[in-house]
Amino acid sequence: MSDVITIGSATMDVFVECDDAAVVSVSSISKQSEFMSYPYGAKIEISAFASQVGGGGVNTATNFANLGLSTAAIFKVGDDIYSKGIFEFFSKRNVDLSSVVQDKNDSTGFSIILTSFEGDRTVLAHRGANAHLKKEEIDFEAIKNAKLLYIAPLNGDSNRVLDDIVQFAKDNGTFVCFNAGTTGIKKGFNYLKGILESAQIVVMNKEEASMATGIQLRPDTKDEKFSSCLIHPDLKSMFKKLKVAEYQIIVITDGGAGAYAFDGNKYYYCPCFDGPVTSTLGSGDAFASTFCAALAKFDANVERSLVAASVNAAGCVSQFGATAGLLTFDEILDRMAKNPEFTCKTESI
Repeated sequence: MSDVITIGSATMDVFVECDDAAVVSVSSISKQSEFMSYPYGAKIEISAFASQVGGGGVNTATNFANLGLSTAAIFKVGDDIYSKGIFEFFSKRNVDLSSVVQDKNDSTGFSIILTSFEGDRTVLAHRGANAHLKKEEIDFEAIKNAKLLYIAPLNGDSNRVLDDIVQFAKDNGTFVCFNAGTTGIKKGFNYLKGILESAQIVVMNKEEASMATGIQLRPDTKDEKFSSCLIHPDLKSMFKKLKVAEYQIIVITDGGAGAYAFDGNKYYYCPCFDGPVTSTLGSGDAFASTFCAALAKFDANVERSLVAASVNAAGCVSQFGATAGLLTFDEILDRMAKNPEFTCKTESI
C-alpha cells in the first residue's frame, strides 16, 4: 500500500534561454497581456540550454517521494529516446512505476520551455501519449491501495477517464486531491461539480478558478470594502462556488502574489517565501503536492501546510528545472523554524 499515487503527464522538457527575448505588454480597455517576443525572421543565439523530465505526474511523484512518502505513479509514455530518459530519471528515485503505461505506437510527451530574463516561461507542448490514456490501461487496484490519489491535469482524450477515476477512489475510500486543468474546466461547471464532490482537496490557479466559476476578478478600486479585505470579494465568491462539499479544502494559487485557501470556516492568505527565481516551471506542482503532504503531517493544519508549500515552491523556482530545487521535509521544517515571522494571514467568514 502506498501513501500516495499520482496520475498525470510525463514529458521530456527542453529549456531554452535567450538574451534577445523581450517581454512585451499589450493593454486594452478590459485587460493587459504580456507576450514573450523574438526578432522576427532572425537566427537567434541560445544563451542557455538544458533538458530534464517534467509533466504534472512526474513532478508531483518526484516531490512526494522526496518528502518521504511511499509513492507510485500512473502516466503514459511511448517507446522512444524520451521515455528512456524518463525511466532513467526515476531509477534514482524511490517511485513505484509498475502502473506506468508504455505504448510502442505513440510518442512520449515533449515540451520546449522558453525562459525569460524575469524567470517566467512560455511552454510549447506536444502532448503525445499523455493525451491518450485509456480506462482499460489504468491500474485501479493501485488506486484502491493508496491512501491519497493526486490527480494532476490530464490532457486531451485522457480527461475522459477522470469521472471513472474519482468515482472509484471515492467508492474505495481513497482520498483525492484534484489539481484541475483547463481541459476539464472547459466542459463547464456542471461537469466539474461532479468531480469536485469526490475530492477532499481542490487546487486551481486564479485563472483556472475564474474560468471554472465564470467569476471575473475585478481590479481593486478605492472603495473601502475592497481595500480593507484580506481576500478580494470576487475570490471569496469563487471559493464559495468551488466548495461544493463540507469536507473540502479549496486552494487558489496566484503566482508571485502567493496563494489563498478556504476550509469553510476561514480564508487564508500565504505570500510567497522569499528567494531567488531562476525558473517558475513546476512551482505549481511543488506547491500543490507539498500542501497535500503537509496536511497529513501537520494534522490538517491549513495554515502550516500553506507555509510549507510556499517554502518548497521557493526551493523549486530557485533552480533550473521543475524538480532540481525540491526540498525534503526536514529542509522545509528547518527553513520554517529559521523564519518564524513567515506566516499566513487569516479571515473568518
